Order: sequence, then structure tokens, then C-alpha cells
Amino acid sequence: MGAKKSMRARVAELRELIRLHDRKYYVDHLPEIADGEYDALMAELAGLEREHPELVTSDSPTRRVAGAPTEGFRTVEHAVPMLSLDNTYSPEELLAFDARVKKRIPDEPVEYVVEPKLDGISISLRYVDGRLDVAVTRGDGTRGDDVTTNIRTIRSIPTRLPGRRGVSEVEVRGEIFMPRSGFERLNRRRESDELPLFVNPRNAAAGSLKLRDPGEVARRPLEAFFYQIVGGGASRVATHLEAIELMRAMGFPVSPDITPAPHIEAAVERCLEWDDRRRGLDYDIDGMVVKVNSLEQQERLGSTAKSPRWGIAYKFPAEAVRTVVRDIVVQVGRTGRLTPVAILEPVFVSGSTVSRATLHNQDEIERLDVRVGDTVAIEKGGEVIPKVTEVVKSKRRGRPRRFRMPLRCPACGEPVVRPEGEVDTRCENVSCPEQVRGRIRHFASRGAMDVRGLGSALVRQIVSAGLVEDYGDLYGLEPSDLAALPRMGEKSAENLLVELEESKRRPLARVLHGLGIRHVGARVAQVLAESFPGMRELASASEDDLSAIEEIGPVIAASIRSFLGSPRNVEALRKLERAGVNMRGEPGRRRKTRTALAGLTVVLSGTLAHRTRHEAAAAIAEAGGRVSSSVSSKTDLVVVGRNPGSKHSKALELGVKTVDEAGLEKLLGTRERH
Repeated sequence: MGAKKSMRARVAELRELIRLHDRKYYVDHLPEIADGEYDALMAELAGLEREHPELVTSDSPTRRVAGAPTEGFRTVEHAVPMLSLDNTYSPEELLAFDARVKKRIPDEPVEYVVEPKLDGISISLRYVDGRLDVAVTRGDGTRGDDVTTNIRTIRSIPTRLPGRRGVSEVEVRGEIFMPRSGFERLNRRRESDELPLFVNPRNAAAGSLKLRDPGEVARRPLEAFFYQIVGGGASRVATHLEAIELMRAMGFPVSPDITPAPHIEAAVERCLEWDDRRRGLDYDIDGMVVKVNSLEQQERLGSTAKSPRWGIAYKFPAEAVRTVVRDIVVQVGRTGRLTPVAILEPVFVSGSTVSRATLHNQDEIERLDVRVGDTVAIEKGGEVIPKVTEVVKSKRRGRPRRFRMPLRCPACGEPVVRPEGEVDTRCENVSCPEQVRGRIRHFASRGAMDVRGLGSALVRQIVSAGLVEDYGDLYGLEPSDLAALPRMGEKSAENLLVELEESKRRPLARVLHGLGIRHVGARVAQVLAESFPGMRELASASEDDLSAIEEIGPVIAASIRSFLGSPRNVEALRKLERAGVNMRGEPGRRRKTRTALAGLTVVLSGTLAHRTRHEAAAAIAEAGGRVSSSVSSKTDLVVVGRNPGSKHSKALELGVKTVDEAGLEKLLGTRERH
């Protein structure tokens, strides 16, 4: 039973970590871990779910594409989901990909195409009657941001297709990027204007697409390459290379370095060649993409919920440099976790200057045997996050100082503990100022209460000034106290209090997420809000009551009970309730209506007139059905909308039942009889 609990806890922890890093990478463009580390988390979660299918949930990161639309732009649903490629890091993994392909389409020759993997921002453009209709970012793969106005400013992208009057609709996909030469010019201009410099071309491109002023976007040196035609536009070509030539003929910029590979060995050779050749390009690539050339074979290979089975990314080995460890300091997180961080002699690597790198925990420091004064090798895994990979022992001189985790918290001076069987050292003083600051920052974060005026600097000020001891005190802040803080003023104080007042109306799920209960992320918070009428009922629930809820389990239940049983937390919740913060849940949403769709696997194909794809999927799930992204022999029903495409054909081929939109509505309204 203990192993089962531990496994459930690990699955919950992995899902929360992956969701956190999805947001950091796709939404905030501030990734905190390397691609390889992220892939390892995803691979571990996928492995546990394969071994224990009873733990699989519909919202697991393995079942969806990462990312989310940026706030401030109109959200548009993709007619065809924008999937992300799986990654490989070695020739052996490419050969394993080839074996998987040939297992699904045996006794057939398979030709591949190899192309550079641009380090940019994915985009989908739809043209109607030859004119650019809408440009949408990847977003979460199902929905993205409408950035049409900004895309129109990029001169290399056609706003009208020459000679395409006979084609009613064309959708192409590609990557927006900033060339290195343009990036350098942009930073020189910003330096002369005394503006902050961009760290690297990808961040500059991402920031440019999020600008609200198209005039400023037009001044940014953005470019694009396109690599895919989707939907009906692809029906006129038979291979990926033909699609590239068709896009070139339509006036779209495409990479000049896309080449065929007659077999996987040739594809591997091209990937290895490009590891050296990429340094001669005027734009950044972080790997190569290997795709099956035949579109008919691509169709048969299909995709998982997250990635196509007909393509894969080969990531280049990380660039490594050497530098010196000046010091090792300890950071305290909102949960009390102590994290050692190496302070480095600044060194330039993969496009930015690195001066800090996490060392994770005492065990990792001992594994590396890293000491203050050592020369170390630094890599930016996936060319994003710096990490110490090894100590250069031959450079060690004298007796460099070993690091030991402190016995007392560096923030509050209280004793720290390292629970048996865990790698992390923790401060258990809930009044620790660093933990208080971290909890308040989390409570005010966008995914929780979304108090945007409450940034890190202001949180530090109000805690240091003794104005708040927990997030419950936020709603008792006085205008005069805030206005007296450095760089605050009456207007800023007034704006913050307005935001706090507005935050009181946030749904209970976001309040629960903001509390910072261990193992309770956004998804678990939503489940709780849908399972209880309100906070008081949740606080009265026993561990057994909580464990009985789908997706909760005993480890999360114990964490919730421990949190809600703490007198200090109870008092903070009372403050929130007295202030008028919403404490009522949405229990009705959790109870699925049993209909004729209950237990069926349903695939949506084409565009529906009265519901978006997301709304239709939600209605089917609410009715007890399961929505799948591809048609197979296990599919029970295919809903056919306008321009259904290949899924409809596959359903007819397999003899799967189909209904139109009216038929779907009828099934949604037909309750099962018991």
C-alpha cells in the first residue's frame, strides 16, 4: 500500500511540475529547466501511466499539447490541432523512431525529409479566397492568439496569394523568427535609446508578437519560414517535398535547407552534419526535424494526442563552456525548500551571459563534488537553462571549500530538517519571511488570484514593513500604509486596492490554487471546487472523503487535511472569508449527465455550426463520453461537420458509425434509462 501511495504522489508531482514548466516555456517565455530535463519528466510520467492505467486522467500532460493563449489577444480555435514533435538526442533514438514507423507500415519503403528546426514562434495562417484571413499562434495546440495585425507587418509573408482565386481556403504553418544580424541591430538601437536589451533572438521574436502596437512590430526584423499545408489545401500534393514547392510557388518563404533522405541512415547523417553547419546560419536552430515524406503514409501513421507519429525532432548536443564557482548560496522557496545555487564567474554561452546555476540539493553537490573555487563545465541544456555538468578536477588548486547545507534557515534562523527518504532540506517555520513572500507571490500570481500590481518587489516591501503576515492580510491593507512605501504613491496604492477588490470574485478553484497547498495545483483545485459546495464543507471533509474523489488519492488528501488542520492556515482562511473573498464552489459541474454517449469514444471531424470544437468536446465529456483525436477500430462514433477531411474517410473505411451535428445534439439530449 505504501508503494502505491508513493507512486500516486509521484504521478501527481510530475503532472504539476510539467504544467508549471509548460507555462514557463510557452506562456511566459521564461523556461526554468532544460529540454532534456523536461523530456525526462514527461517520459517518466508516460511510463508510470502505461504501468498503471488506472491513474490516467483526461487532463494529464501526456494527453495534451503544452502551452496556453496569451492574455490580451482574441482566442481562435485551430481547425486542425497544432501538435508538437517528440524529441530525440542521439542517432540510436532516430533509428528507434524509424523502427516504430516501419512497424505501423510494414513491407513498404519509407523516404524521409530532413529540415532545420528553427528556434522561433510557431504560427498558423489561414487564407480565404487568396487573402490572409487570420494568423494564430500555437497556444495550447487547440486554441491560440489572433496576431493577424502583427503578422501583416512582416514583409516576407504574403497578405494575398497570387493566382489562387480558384482555391477557397488554404492554411499554412511555419515559424516566426528573428535573424541574428537583425537581432544585433535591434539591440544596438535599444542600447542607444537606453532601453533594456533582449537576451536572445527567440525572446525578441516572442516579445515582438505580443506587442499591441503594430507600428513597433513593423520596426522589428521578423522573418518566417513555412513548412506545412494543412486541411484541404494539402489534397493537391502527395509528399512533403511537393507541399514545400507548392508553398514556395504561392509566395511563402521556405527553408532552403530541406533535403530528402532515402532511408533513416541518410537522415541520421544529415542531422549529424548540421551540428557543425548550423553555426554558419544567420538564424538559430536547435535541432533538425525528420519527417516521413509521403503524406499518405503520414495519414496512416496518424498521431497521439500530443505528437505526430510521422515526424520527430533531433536536438543538438548542448554547448559547453568553462567558468569558476565564486560561491554557493541557498535560496528558500515558498514551501520551505532550501535550494543551493552556484554563483559563477559570468560567462557567455548559447546566446546569453550566465552567472548563476542551480545545484538542486546536497546529494547533487556531492555527486558532482563541486566546491567553491572549482572550475566547472556549464551547459545550457536545450540551449536555454544553465546547469553544472562536471567539475574540471585538473584545474583544482589547493583545498577549495566544500559546501554543506546550513543547519538553520538562512532567511529566518530556525532549524532546518531533511525528512528521511527525501533529497530536499526544508525550513518548517511557516513564519519564515522568504516563505511568506513566496506564498503571497503565488497567491497573487496569474493562475491564482491574478493581482497583477502585486509584483515581487512590492511583496518584499510589504512583508519587510510588517504590513502582512499571510495572504489573508492583503485585504486589510490601508491606502496610507501602501502610499508611504518607497516608489509607491497614492495612485499606485489605489490601483492595487482596486485589483485586490476585483480578485475577491475569483472562482473557488483559483482561491484553492492560490493557497499553496502541497500537491494541489490548478487541476486538483478545480476538482475540489467541483466536488464541494464551498470552503467550509471542504475543511470538514475527512481524508477518506477526499481520497474517494477521482484524481485526489490518499497522498493529496493527507496534504489537504494537514493544511486545513493548521491553526495558522485556518486563521488566514478566516481573514479571506471576512474580507469577502469568494468561498463557494461549483459542485454541480462535477456530476456528469449520463446520456447515450456515456462510455463511447467519439472523434470530431470538420467544423460545427453551433459549437466550437472545444465546446463540443466539453459537452461530450460532460455526457460521459471520451473524445479522441484520431479514428481507429476502437472509435465508437465520428461526428461529421463541415469540411470533415480524412477522419470521415477513415470512419467509412473502418465502418465506424457517423452522425452530423444535429445527430450529436440529439445524443447529448438523450438520457440513458436505468
